[in-house]
Amino acid sequence: MPQEFYQITVKGLLNPNWANWFDGLTITPLPNGTTTISGPVVDQAALYGLLRKVRDLGMPLLSVTRVRPGQANA
Repeated sequence: MPQEFYQITVKGLLNPNWANWFDGLTITPLPNGTTTISGPVVDQAALYGLLRKVRDLGMPLLSVTRVRPGQANA
């Protein structure tokens, strides 16, 4: 089964140093006060795991979008 690529947007700024905790996904703080967490996710269980991590940080979830590779943060 091929990996899907997702872009998760949260309210608040998250330092890119958190990338390891988010399984190596790309963390991009944006000037509008949000952060995107993007990259390949192996399956739905892994996606739910990432969403639990967002919840555990207490950052409000703004969106979860499946994207084509290279489309994230466009």
